[in-house]
Amino acid sequence: MLTAGELAGLVVAIFWVILVCFMVVVLVRLARLLTETRKSVAELSDRIAPLLDDMSQTVSEANRRLAAAEEITDNMRDVSGNMVKITGVASTLFAGPVLKISAFRDGVRLALARRAARGVPARRAARGGPRTGPRTADRISERHAAERAVERRAIGRGRG
Repeated sequence: MLTAGELAGLVVAIFWVILVCFMVVVLVRLARLLTETRKSVAELSDRIAPLLDDMSQTVSEANRRLAAAEEITDNMRDVSGNMVKITGVASTLFAGPVLKISAFRDGVRLALARRAARGVPARRAARGGPRTGPRTADRISERHAAERAVERRAIGRGRG
């Protein structure tokens, strides 16, 4: 029979064999995992290289189009600046005289309306002689001119 020391050594040896077998199984599985991982990484790198090339081309094309868009916006900025200058010149050349002509026309119209409101018709003043009696059409036009003069004065004071 076995002594207690030999029995303890045998139990320890059996545990070591079980432990070694367990470790071998774990290492075999780990080796398989590492092999599969290596294959996946190789396959991924084969797929990523063309993707990176495509991305590089896409970024290059986007940069080219952005440069073109920037050039267009610069040209539009120049055109809008030129349009501001042109409208300023046009305003100076045309708006000033047009406003002066309009003001002169309104001044003449107001003077005629005031003369009509005082009772002196524009035609009589133009002919230079007194009239025997106003006709119906003349009275209506004088009344209309007087009403327009009152309206203009009200508008000029900010009431219209």
